Amino acid sequence: MPSSLITALTVTTPSAGGSPPPVTDGEHGGLLDALAKVPDPRDPRGIRYPLSALLTVAVCAVLAGASSFAAITDWIHDLDGHARRRLGFERIPAGTTMWRLLTRLDADLLAAVLAGWLTTRARQSSPTRPRRYRHVIAVDGKTLRGARLDDGRQVHLLSALDTGTGIVLAQVTVDAKSNEIPAFTPLLDAVHKVMGTLTDTVFVADALHTQTGHAQQVAAYGAHLITAVKGNQPKLFAQLKSLPWPQIPAGDRTRDRGHGRRETRTVKAVTPHIPGGILFPHAEQAIRITRSRTTNAKTTRETAYFTVSLPTGDALPSDLQDWIRREWLIENQIHHVRDVTFREDAHQARTGTGPAVIATLRNTAIGWHRTNGDTNIARALRRANRRSHDLITAVTSTYPTTQ
Repeated sequence: MPSSLITALTVTTPSAGGSPPPVTDGEHGGLLDALAKVPDPRDPRGIRYPLSALLTVAVCAVLAGASSFAAITDWIHDLDGHARRRLGFERIPAGTTMWRLLTRLDADLLAAVLAGWLTTRARQSSPTRPRRYRHVIAVDGKTLRGARLDDGRQVHLLSALDTGTGIVLAQVTVDAKSNEIPAFTPLLDAVHKVMGTLTDTVFVADALHTQTGHAQQVAAYGAHLITAVKGNQPKLFAQLKSLPWPQIPAGDRTRDRGHGRRETRTVKAVTPHIPGGILFPHAEQAIRITRSRTTNAKTTRETAYFTVSLPTGDALPSDLQDWIRREWLIENQIHHVRDVTFREDAHQARTGTGPAVIATLRNTAIGWHRTNGDTNIARALRRANRRSHDLITAVTSTYPTTQ
């Protein structure tokens, strides 16, 4: 290592960015068409209701605010005859019929199908993106506190959020005897199936996913990874902390005020030109973010370290500031809404795949309303419940997508 470490660093400076990949042409089908891809777990003998019709009802009910299996059945009972016939029902299914179906579905596959349907609709209506736009996907897990397995353990789900559209692209159930780390690979594969390509996509995850295997898997897809670095990677953490940060100029600084506090976030990003480079696969830049927060005349200071697999010309400090902050969107825009608006933690689903399935339906409802421009999800749910015919028309319509 050189005697003056600052000479072995390249400080990130602004440069031109590349254009985003084009959206492919295709035909967008209605929800009934999309759900026809879900395999039917029922015995063919005695089937009275088409699978796609039952699942469409479940999706519509949650789009209108249903927060439990019983509420889903109540929603279809409250529809008039014309609305039920539009969804393919001459008779009203019993609550046990809906419950038995939803607790036996392949939850991961259902999540992929619904995410694909939402993503296609979002592409059709999305405005022109800025030149430096990148898909940024936030990865985070959530424990369903009210849902427990037969042995009493809680259900934990790992999700991937497209921070640009508000759509949960994939969700996988974490093995009860394991943690989120082994679930990252199937989650990454599921996101790839929905998006078709991950080239130049940026994944943002917390320190738990600062794993060499994750970095290699993301790179194999042509994507990039930003992860926080903490004590679970002691050598990497020590290396980043030892860089001469006081000598490195600030690359970006933001100031926020609200909720009775003031916060300043300063980003510094460098490329260490040292033997062996950063001690993490594919890492190109080391990042330090300093947060100073003042509340009630008391100031606190916090320092966090990150790595990113993009070089300085493709990831400016202002980009890094934005991308890293987007990791919180999955908590604020998805998990918090599921807890507060849908009362998820109070829902004691226990049977089969039911907990993961109902969580997927809630993700779909949130993503649907966000792609329609709604920021107040509770209000959007109430509006959809009042206008059931408009909701059914919207989810069953078919129209072409455009480039």
